Amino acid sequence: MPRKKQPIIEYRHYSLPIHFPILLLSGERWKISDIKSEHLHFHNHLEIGICHSESGIMEIKGESVPFKAGDVTFIPRYLPHTTYSSPNEASLWSYLFFSPEDLFQHSFKSSAYSYFEPNLWAIKGLNCILNREEHPRIYTLATSVVEELKQKNPFYQESAYGLLLSLYIELLRIHSRNEPLADQETQHNLKGDLVISPVLEYITKNYMSPITIDFLADLCHLSTTHFRRKFHDIMGTAPLDFLNSTRIEEACKQLKSTDASILSISEQVGFQSISSFNRCFSRLMGKSPKEWRKGAQSEVQSAKASILEFTGWM
Repeated sequence: MPRKKQPIIEYRHYSLPIHFPILLLSGERWKISDIKSEHLHFHNHLEIGICHSESGIMEIKGESVPFKAGDVTFIPRYLPHTTYSSPNEASLWSYLFFSPEDLFQHSFKSSAYSYFEPNLWAIKGLNCILNREEHPRIYTLATSVVEELKQKNPFYQESAYGLLLSLYIELLRIHSRNEPLADQETQHNLKGDLVISPVLEYITKNYMSPITIDFLADLCHLSTTHFRRKFHDIMGTAPLDFLNSTRIEEACKQLKSTDASILSISEQVGFQSISSFNRCFSRLMGKSPKEWRKGAQSEVQSAKASILEFTGWM
């Protein structure tokens, strides 16, 4: 019996603004084509999407789930998926990207930290799409956040934060009611699709600590050789290069938002020497840390891939 072909999975890295870490993608350019991608993709932040027009299909967790205008989608980070419109249509979307753990850490009690994002293996694909008729409050809150961020009236950040917190709590409530344990076959298939997710989670939270390739391979229960190959197939880069790009991006945030010395920042993000930090920073950013800080733009520059490099948009 022939083996089932494994999907190709792309990693899409979105950089958040420093002082108000919520990214909004909205407007006429965010139309999804009706051509089904051969690749799945996943993000480094939680995604909330609002379908404004037309219809289509979202492929997620081995399911083909239909969507239509008025639906709100809720995709935790590191969950592979793809979306395409119905034939001869181009669905229009708005997207919100943010990290609940970073954004809401002061709004939740410490005992609630484990609930920042649902268990990837327990979520059913069907529960990632919420329609307007059954969940009118979800739709109202999501569209209200988008409008606040678009219009930028006085105190819009405070208003958007409160609305997004309310929206996120509503989403957690829904998923806490719909969280049966995934069957073993589903868990096996998902972990095969994204076996490296424990490493992505670990690097996101522990990039500042010393990390070895053997330790990362152990997190995935793979040999070092197999882990290197699997990681590169999915991420398009080596594990330690991904770690360093994570460190450099965090360094960019600190260079822009603080007056800390370059030496102090290099140590805080995990580099063992200022020389290795300078070399890595210059290779990824095209400038020295000192030059970059002097000419930093209004938004943090990303050390990783831009969303504009990816296909599937009209």
